[in-house]
Amino acid sequence: MKEWSKALKNLSILTQLGLSLAMPLLLCLFLVYRLREAFSLGYWIYIPAFFFGLGGSCMTAYKVYLSVCKKEEEEKKSKDKAFNEHKS
Repeated sequence: MKEWSKALKNLSILTQLGLSLAMPLLLCLFLVYRLREAFSLGYWIYIPAFFFGLGGSCMTAYKVYLSVCKKEEEEKKSKDKAFNEHKS
């Protein structure tokens, strides 16, 4: 049962990461679509929106990477401490 809960936890984290990476790009493209319809802009406006959305997705991925590294480092430190060792 413990293995199933760990697998479901990892699946939910993976799903959240996928949504976090896709949403900035989709939101930028949707916003440009609305602006293009409202102000009759050209199709060229999609190009900067794509790069801004891609930049937002990369920033999200980087923050997730830093979070995972920090969590692994904390787990490593907690495993390395002896039972009778005090925190400094």
